[in-house]
Amino acid sequence: MNTRLDHRNPLVFDTHELGRRPGAMKKVSRSVPAPKDLGLVDVIGVPEGATVELDLRLESVMEGVLVTGTAHAPVTGECVRCLEPVERELDAEFQEMFSYPDADTRTARKGEAGDDAEDEDVLELEDDLFDLEPVLRDAVVLALPLQPVCQDDCPGLCAECGARLADDPDHHHEVTDIRWAALQDFQQSDTGDGADENQEK
Repeated sequence: MNTRLDHRNPLVFDTHELGRRPGAMKKVSRSVPAPKDLGLVDVIGVPEGATVELDLRLESVMEGVLVTGTAHAPVTGECVRCLEPVERELDAEFQEMFSYPDADTRTARKGEAGDDAEDEDVLELEDDLFDLEPVLRDAVVLALPLQPVCQDDCPGLCAECGARLADDPDHHHEVTDIRWAALQDFQQSDTGDGADENQEK
């Protein structure tokens, strides 16, 4: 890795106290500001800088540190039906293994077919530190609704004029069936001719 983890980053956690004793466990609670673009961009997500409450359990295992936790944060977005603002609270759960840099040699599992592809997704500890941000991003995205609505039965907008139907449940427009449009035109012209005849008399 070209960039080293900064222990001052609120989403970087230190596992030094755990050591490498399998079974050692530590609980951590921390309030952190949400990073930029945490969620589904232009749909719904956690506002940048909003407070994210993290409750983590760090467990030392043979291969590394198993991190289990929850994130609680406010989310904002736009209803996909009526375009009104959507605000709610989000709870996301996650679990991730952060491997020791030398875990492969210690567990002697290298050389198996397909390991190279799997290694691309392996997250590693760096000087006993790990960055929770990528894990948090994945957890939040999975917990968010792909099509947020202001309420489950939101009727959306009028296709004719764009009015919000929830504000006016009786809203409607008179629509003429195009199959009868020609007959209606004929009727109007016939009525007009009759009026002319009456005027002549």
